[in-house]
Amino acid sequence: MKVSYYPGCTLKTKAKDLDFYLRKCAGVLGVEVEEIENWQCCGGVFTTASDEIATKLSSVRALSEARDKGQKLLTVCSACHNVIKQTNYQIKNDADFAARANNYMQQDVPYEGEAEVVHFLELLRDEIGFDAIREKVTDALKDKKIAAYYGCLLLRPGKVMQLDDAENPSIMEELIEAMGATPVVSPYRNECCGGYVVLDDAKSAEKKSTAITENAKTMGADMIVTACPLCKYNLEKHDQSIPVVYVTELLAEALGIKEGV
Repeated sequence: MKVSYYPGCTLKTKAKDLDFYLRKCAGVLGVEVEEIENWQCCGGVFTTASDEIATKLSSVRALSEARDKGQKLLTVCSACHNVIKQTNYQIKNDADFAARANNYMQQDVPYEGEAEVVHFLELLRDEIGFDAIREKVTDALKDKKIAAYYGCLLLRPGKVMQLDDAENPSIMEELIEAMGATPVVSPYRNECCGGYVVLDDAKSAEKKSTAITENAKTMGADMIVTACPLCKYNLEKHDQSIPVVYVTELLAEALGIKEGV
């Protein structure tokens, strides 16, 4: 299986492990990732302003390249995934936006939303299958109790993202089980960590993120797993008493690629 891959800015700097272990795990699981050429920052945030075009053009460019190659567009950073998935949805459902974006792009073939955007978790569930992953686990995490943290970007808006039930997801817990560990379901797993308000209201961000880590510990978790670099940074910044790891890092351990985290 070959897919186009959009890593995003943070995976080339502060979140290199998220990218590195995605590539390593993909290879073990028979997936060839082709990094999009000349990709640019996704913008970090999807703005709902109807007249905002410029910040979404890098997403349209990446989507167009995947379309032209006849491949799915793979993402793993929750923020990048949210921006690209929402941009693709807007292209398909807003004719005025699509026309204006294509007018800016001046491509030989206008982009009309043909590419399919998939998160790495979706690839594991829908293309590879958790049973197949379970068979490849060489270092089962059976002694670990892990709380999945989805955050606010991976699942919402639900009608657009369609990765899982926005209120009661299970995809990460199913993966944790497939890796041999025990999933811990925290009622704060879908709550915002406060990452986007940390500069304007540091106390609010600290309160939000601390509530998440404290609840995970109260529920008996040994660690927290996430796919969002911003969430990982914010949770670790305010509470170092529980490890926070990337989902690709944890999978790499289960597949015998990486030593225990």
